[in-house]
Amino acid sequence: MNRRELFTSAALGTVTLLATSAVGAAKSMVMPWDWTKKHGLTNHMPKDENPLDKEFEKYPRCTYCGMPRQKWSHTRHLIQYDDNSTEGTCSIHCASLSLGLNMDRAPKNIWVGDAGSDAKVKPLIKVEDAHYAIDPKKTGTMAAISKWAYADKAKADAAGAESVTDFDGALQAAYVDMGKNTMMIRKRRAEKRAHMMKKMKEMKKAN
Repeated sequence: MNRRELFTSAALGTVTLLATSAVGAAKSMVMPWDWTKKHGLTNHMPKDENPLDKEFEKYPRCTYCGMPRQKWSHTRHLIQYDDNSTEGTCSIHCASLSLGLNMDRAPKNIWVGDAGSDAKVKPLIKVEDAHYAIDPKKTGTMAAISKWAYADKAKADAAGAESVTDFDGALQAAYVDMGKNTMMIRKRRAEKRAHMMKKMKEMKKAN
C-alpha cells in the first residue's frame, strides 16, 4: 500500500468512526421536553379524553392550592393538554402555574367557569369564548386582583371592572401578579396554620 492509499484509508476510517459516534450520540441524546414528560413534576396528571364528564368527581380540588373547585366554580379552570393529560384548578392564578410547568405540552382545551351564569355551580365555557373582567377593586381567587370570566361580554362590561380582556390578556396579568399573589398566599396560610395550632393547644389544655 502506498502513502496515498494509506492516507485515504485512514481518512475513511476516521469519517466512519465519527459518523458511528454521531449516530450513537443522537440515539443517546435526551431532549429536555422528553425528559420532563417522563421525569418532571407534572406526571401525576391523569389521561382523560372527556374531562367534562363527572368533572368534580375526577378533579375535586385544585392541584396547586387544594381549594375545592366546586365551591369556587365561578373562577375554576379545567385544562386538557394535547396528550389528554388533564388537571383542574380553582383559578387563573393556579391555571397559570399549570401552563408554566407544562411548557412542552400544548393545551388542547381550556375551560373556565362562567361567572355571569345564574346557576349555583357555574357552567364551563371555552376560554376562547370568555371575556375576563380584571378588577383591582375586587379580591380574586388566590389573587389580590380578580380576573373573572364571562361568556356574555355585556355582563363583563357591566361588572364595573377596570378592563375586559381575552384569556391571553388575563393570563399575562396573572403572571404579572404572580410574585405579589404568592407572597400574599404564603402569609395567609402561615397565619391560618398558626391560628389552628393555637386552637389545638388550647383544646388540649382544656381537656
